[in-house]
Amino acid sequence: MMWQLFAGALAMLALSAIFICWPRRASAQNNQTPAQLFEERLQLLALARDAGELAEQDFSTAAAELKQQFLEQEQQAIRYQQPRHKAMFHLTLVLLTAVIVGLTYSQNGHYRQLGDWEYAQQNLPAFGQRALLGEGEPMGERDMQLFSLALRTKLAKEGDDAIAWMLLGRVWMTLGMLEEAVESFERSLKLMPERTPVLISYSQALIMLGGDLNLAKAGQSVAKVLMREPENIDAISLMALIAYERGDNEQATAAWQLLADRLEQDDPRLVVVQERLNELKAAASETLVNSSATQTAGRSVSLTLQVSNELAAAHPDAVLLVFVRAAGGPAVPLAVKRLPMQAGVLNVTLTVDDAMQPGWDLNQAELIEVVARMAVSGTVERTAQDVEVVSAPLEFTATDLRLALTLEE
Repeated sequence: MMWQLFAGALAMLALSAIFICWPRRASAQNNQTPAQLFEERLQLLALARDAGELAEQDFSTAAAELKQQFLEQEQQAIRYQQPRHKAMFHLTLVLLTAVIVGLTYSQNGHYRQLGDWEYAQQNLPAFGQRALLGEGEPMGERDMQLFSLALRTKLAKEGDDAIAWMLLGRVWMTLGMLEEAVESFERSLKLMPERTPVLISYSQALIMLGGDLNLAKAGQSVAKVLMREPENIDAISLMALIAYERGDNEQATAAWQLLADRLEQDDPRLVVVQERLNELKAAASETLVNSSATQTAGRSVSLTLQVSNELAAAHPDAVLLVFVRAAGGPAVPLAVKRLPMQAGVLNVTLTVDDAMQPGWDLNQAELIEVVARMAVSGTVERTAQDVEVVSAPLEFTATDLRLALTLEE
């Protein structure tokens, strides 16, 4: 590729030299000289004199004027042609053109990128061994960029390749390009939908990207792995992390405890897992204290909600709305919570702090209804696609009411 670049530069330089020199030379060949024009006009005057059309005196006067014109044209031609016939003048122009082109390309050209591109293609197998097998020196950021360049070139030339897309996704995830990494893993999964390493890497990228929708997708990918490989350590760890990011500390604690039981005592990951467990236990204790304080301050409703797997799978982008309203009273909820859509058992506690407006909370009604709704639109306005379950009327005979509901189609 580089030799083609140099050949093109030389061709452009040659064309520049031709354009500099050719117009002057062509002008000299295609036009008559002043001497030829003088001789031709003088002959015409002599013919006119011999034919009796021009007197001798008039002939002498016209010949003198023609001679004067010839001398003036000759001097002008000499002044005009003097620099053209100097090879040094042309050579200077060509060299000046070459210097300008060279300086311009050195500042704005892409020859370095072309060199990197050729180097990346030539070393693609070596990059792959270093990335996958850990052979040689660890790959730095520049090596990762060259590796991604080589993989993109391979995909552009040879078409879709599941392994190449997976490797490209891992490289981009390492470089912090999470959206590009997710797209690469999705392309790989289209070709190999059940491959465990791709599902694990895809889930990791989604968790790092964050957001309720991405966490839901990550949970679905991890669930596919656990259905085939219930003992997969990476999948259990990711499931715990997803639950933790969603705020489901109970499920996160259960998953990390399961992971701690599976890991060997000398496994360095065990220390991190124990730290997570201790953190969640401390958070649970603090929540218990806060819950006790809340109960002292006012009423609360504790709901155990079972969401069916089919419903969650059919509407992954929906949200869960859990709220309490006065039975037979205004439609404005006494307390409400908005949760991301997820399957399984959810423990939801509604207190006076979850009121929608001041002065209208759980302390304002004695007979209530608890509603759990899957909202496809994500708003409190119910649509035809929404699914909800409503409890029987409940009376506050105690400060804390407890009940269980199941949300399914």
